[in-house]
Parts: sequence; structure tokens; C-alpha cells
Amino acid sequence: MGKILEISELGHPILRQRASEVENLRDKDVQNFIDDLIETCIDSNGVGIAAPQVYKSERIFIISSRPNARYPNAPELGPVAMINPAITSFSEEKEKDWEGCLSIPGIRGLVPRHKTIKVKYQTRDGVLVENEFSDFIARIFQHELDHLNGIVFLDRIDSNKELVTEKEYYKIISEGNRP
Repeated sequence: MGKILEISELGHPILRQRASEVENLRDKDVQNFIDDLIETCIDSNGVGIAAPQVYKSERIFIISSRPNARYPNAPELGPVAMINPAITSFSEEKEKDWEGCLSIPGIRGLVPRHKTIKVKYQTRDGVLVENEFSDFIARIFQHELDHLNGIVFLDRIDSNKELVTEKEYYKIISEGNRP
């Protein structure tokens, strides 16, 4: 079981840097860090978290999708550690949907993302995985990969008019409104 780490917030320079490749996956410190990331993601009701969000500039993120207070309609997947991830291809079709971020508390935005993506990443055991994700899981992957490239969801919105507070977001989804 990992420990809960402090989450970096918007304004900290680490969130705007490209993270470094992970060289030695089997290193005990890397494996312990993955456990800590998983624990932090679950504890904070996230559906994903990237290493820069806990002050570590490495190309690792977790997807841990499940219904929770922040994302009541999230599908079940994970927790899965994805190391040195990349998108290998993507659909031209994009879809806007609500995103939030543990590093940008209190704000949600409508973010356009590719509906379907093909990806590759290494597991914590060093196995190379190639997969295809769509809809919400594709959205999480793209969001977390952005963190590894120094991008936050605010950089992706089309207009500031598509930002809402967390309180308003909960009203919107409770009323069943979609973008």
C-alpha cells in the first residue's frame, strides 16, 4: 500500500515542464512511487493522476476510473500504471465534455478531445501494451498525457465561457445536461 502524496497546483512550474522518460521500471523507488500515485489518485477521488501532479517529472500516470463523487458516471478501469505512454493514432472525430483536474481545484471546463485513440505504454512490469481507448477512458489518457507534456486542460478549452465552478458543474450534471 502506498502513501498519499501532496498534489501540485496550477502555478507550480513542474506542471508546465515536459517530464522525463522512465529508464528503470524495476527500480524499487519507481515501484513504490507507482503505489503512492495509485493511493493518491484513489484518496482524492481522481480518475487519473500524473507524476508531475505530485512534484515528480517522470513519464508515469495512473488511470483509475470508477464512479465517485467527482465523476459519478465514470466507467470502471484500473488502477493501471502507464509508463512512457504515447498516442500512436487518433480519430479525427472529437467530442467536448467536462473535465476537472486535481491540480486545478474548483474549476471544470468543456474540453475537446479525440473520441478514439490508439496508445502504447509500458506496464509497471515492463510489458509493452498497445491498446485502443474511446470516450471517457480516451479522455483520461489524453488529459494525463498532457500533464506529462506540460499542458493543462485550460490550455485546450475553446473559450473561457466554457469554464464553470465545481458547484455549477454538479448542478449541470445532476440535471442531466450534456455539452
